[in-house]
Amino acid sequence: MCGRYTLVVTLEELMKHFMLENERLHTYSPRYNIAPGQWVPAIVNGGRSHIIGQLKWGLVPSWAQSDKESFKLINARAETVADKPAFRAAFKSRRCLIPADGFYEWQRRSDGTKQPYRIVMREEGLFAFAGLYEIWMDKEGNKLSTCTILTTEPNELMSVIHDRMPVILQPGDERIWLDRNSQSSQLQQLLRPYPDRLMEAYPVNQAVGNSRIDNADLIKRLV
Repeated sequence: MCGRYTLVVTLEELMKHFMLENERLHTYSPRYNIAPGQWVPAIVNGGRSHIIGQLKWGLVPSWAQSDKESFKLINARAETVADKPAFRAAFKSRRCLIPADGFYEWQRRSDGTKQPYRIVMREEGLFAFAGLYEIWMDKEGNKLSTCTILTTEPNELMSVIHDRMPVILQPGDERIWLDRNSQSSQLQQLLRPYPDRLMEAYPVNQAVGNSRIDNADLIKRLV
């Protein structure tokens, strides 16, 4: 599962890292506790170039009768994404990158409590989750653009914290993921655990569980 993540770099750093020229972000600021139901930066194939804009986290299938159930579809399992009705159309043609520089997961302790961890790259760089997006329209013609993050089995680092982890794409695979001509067999090969040797996890404050709290204290390493 992936239910919280961070993106604390500047817009300039984000644009440079993903080699973007166009952006359609209404607002942008560093965020330390991105949660489901919020608008998040996402990169899509704009035809001639890749474009970064905003999607609401929690996918609403185009055929859904209502947008009220979006909170249930914040993640899509890599093992079933090509076949599950809620995701299979988006998997074929509406894939996106969701930029991040860390994510949170909770480890259940022997006393029944849970300890949150922040998981980052060892070099503390930007990366991209594999995502899907949909455009849903209500009866009045109002459009809602939403997304979900793919998850897979955990690598060795994550396995002691949780039984799932988000799909993090290798930098060289990001263009394949966005390419509208990529075949299902190519895409499936990308949906694997990220190498644990390139990642690290550290404990953080319990306050991250409150989505209304969003400040730099959340990413501080607990001693």
